[in-house]
Amino acid sequence: MKDQILDQIDRSILNALQNDASLSQRELADKVGLSQNACWRRLRALQDNGIIKGHTIRVDPNAVDLGLTVFVMIRTRHHSRDWLGEFRNKVSSIPNVLDFYRIAGDYDYMLKIVAADMNAYDHVYQRLIDGIELDAVTSYITMEAICANRDLPV
Repeated sequence: MKDQILDQIDRSILNALQNDASLSQRELADKVGLSQNACWRRLRALQDNGIIKGHTIRVDPNAVDLGLTVFVMIRTRHHSRDWLGEFRNKVSSIPNVLDFYRIAGDYDYMLKIVAADMNAYDHVYQRLIDGIELDAVTSYITMEAICANRDLPV
């Protein structure tokens, strides 16, 4: 990735696209006060430098029967490269795991998992722990998403 210093126009482009990635090139250029060609060049540079990583949509989890969100904290005694590779592959193969972090503190890993209900979460949990040694797995069931999937404050 090349180094790119973001100026205020780049940040305006990023903010506009985070808010609505479906903007046409003309709409985006108008929003940030550039010609279409200048806007396209900046957008292309943001993509080429890996600052923009794809274009996605946000889906309402309740609308697709995935209304249960669980944060899972995992502690392990294993920290070898081989174990971590196996664990990463296992966790990454579970589509219900939306976010997966290696963290510092009392736990080693944190996962954000979505499921239809507790029974569906239990199936994900069983898949997660099957065949891999973990010291502690603690689940935190969310009751309400107060602030979720926020845009980055660029």
